[in-house]
Amino acid sequence: MAYKNICKFIDKLEKSGELVKIKTFTDPFLEISEITDRVSKNRGPALLFENTGYNFPVLINAFGSEKRMCLALGINKFDDFADEILSLLKDFSTPKITLFDKLKMLPALGQIASWMPKSIKGRGACQEVIMPEPDLTKLPVITCWPHDGGPFITLPVVHTKDPETGTRNVGMYRMQVFGKDLTGMHWQLHKNSARHFNAYKKLGKKMPVTVILGGDPVYTYAATAPMPDNFDEYLLAGFLRKQKVELVKCITNDLEVPADADFVIEGFVDPAEDFIFEGPFGDHTGFYSLADYYPKFHVTCITHRKDAVYPTTIVGVPPMEDEWLGKATERIFLSPIKMTMLPEIEDMIMPVEGVFHNITIVKIKKSYAGQGRKVAHSLWGAGQMMFNKVMIVIDRNIDISDYREVMKVISQTVDPENDIFIAKGPADVLDHASKKFAYGGKLGIDATDKYPDEVEERLVTDVLIKVGTAAILKNYPEVVQINETLKNQGFLIISVKKDRKNHIRILHKTLMETGLIRNIKFIIYTEHILDIDDFADVTWRVANNIDPARDCFFTDDENGDKFYGLAIDGTRKYKALDGFDRNWPNTVTQNEETIKIVDEKWDQLGLGPFVPSPSLKYIKQLYPGKATAEE
Repeated sequence: MAYKNICKFIDKLEKSGELVKIKTFTDPFLEISEITDRVSKNRGPALLFENTGYNFPVLINAFGSEKRMCLALGINKFDDFADEILSLLKDFSTPKITLFDKLKMLPALGQIASWMPKSIKGRGACQEVIMPEPDLTKLPVITCWPHDGGPFITLPVVHTKDPETGTRNVGMYRMQVFGKDLTGMHWQLHKNSARHFNAYKKLGKKMPVTVILGGDPVYTYAATAPMPDNFDEYLLAGFLRKQKVELVKCITNDLEVPADADFVIEGFVDPAEDFIFEGPFGDHTGFYSLADYYPKFHVTCITHRKDAVYPTTIVGVPPMEDEWLGKATERIFLSPIKMTMLPEIEDMIMPVEGVFHNITIVKIKKSYAGQGRKVAHSLWGAGQMMFNKVMIVIDRNIDISDYREVMKVISQTVDPENDIFIAKGPADVLDHASKKFAYGGKLGIDATDKYPDEVEERLVTDVLIKVGTAAILKNYPEVVQINETLKNQGFLIISVKKDRKNHIRILHKTLMETGLIRNIKFIIYTEHILDIDDFADVTWRVANNIDPARDCFFTDDENGDKFYGLAIDGTRKYKALDGFDRNWPNTVTQNEETIKIVDEKWDQLGLGPFVPSPSLKYIKQLYPGKATAEE
């Protein structure tokens, strides 16, 4: 369904019991973020802050559950769209033998045409009010975390065009506000808008850019979707809402934007101009993305609806609101991947602990040797899947969202030496652990049942599994804690207080040589500050902290043969101890002053029983320093 504006979506949320309106004054500087973090991690409602000291209410956590995400997209469940896409793809890929068969396709073609975006004349509701002078400080732009570089626009739908082809791109890139008419534009190395920027730079021309906020919530989702190059995101939006997007021309540049948006921020980027130092920013990885240089966006005009609502979000340690944007993408784009690239795929999930790209679990229908590896390498070459770090491929008929079942399959099917493989390729620019910026390792785990040709040696399933916990804790004081509850599934977690060069490699080799660890498939080393009984946090932190090409390794015995078991070094990397030359970020947490303020006003917010700050858990895991951890 289509929403005429964000207010209609808010009405739908309220009628569905999915929204709480907060009338108590709440400061956009840290307070909104702290309240939302408590609500979002506890699967709470969308929040509409009506008293922020600005003329516009603030909507946040609007996408923060499966139900609200489905309401935004006008569906009952995510797989509804996947099924519809699959049906369309089958219709267009099936050979049409007779004239009658071809004629039957006309309604589908007409339906697709009805979703195409349409330019309309005149001004839209998004241009009901034109600011006399553009002034971003009139908007309730939130500051999310204590060490952020400043306030950030966090749900901007950014419009650019290729200067040579005229192809539109609609993406989402955070924008730090530096003044009333200046922001940073955080389009990253691999993004389409960055490619447009480089094209304008080559031509020596200024680049028109326009940003919208609000409108139909489908616009926000479409901007986050991993669309193929040269595919108009507003065609996707039209398909999702079953109604074409009506576009109006901007006032100070020639770009077009949805007529029903809440805010329109027009401007330009000058490629000839020096970049601005943008950040830090508490990011969706749960760590700060550190300050770096990005283009300046100069604002030339701001317009808005008379009843405009300012939409925003926060990201940080998962789970948070962005989990459900990612889940929608996971389900909606599964069918195109199956139909156009990998028909053997039956299901695929990206666990929230893997912050979208770090971990992917794939279930396939296997029919030949090497197929598990083929699927992993194919996905690593597909769009934004190139950023994946850990790819697990299975072929058993299980629910792959049941992680214990997945671990059970891994324990039964994986020979560490023969079924684990390392590759290298592009890494997300937010990946703080890769040895080189935006380039690092990838870990493939072929957990499919093996054909005879794939087996180097028969797996011995009745070997003795041994973990000498008491002896390790007694003889190796750097070992703080050992979690062996999953040892029979092949996983062991050891927390270590590192204090010397190559500490983890040396410790691992010693434990294997002494026989204190035997026949464990995965030995995971973490930092001593982490609670290793919290499997979700261990998964999140280790996946963030590894470059598989450097941190996943075997060690050899005196004969040069590999010991059984892959070591995974999920600890922080230091320059002095690990030769790591890049800065390491701190975990995203709220400060104690803001936590206390929210504690004191909680009963006035109408949010039910008191919820303590999630940051209290992670403050204990902070390194010395601010956004950047001290060496």
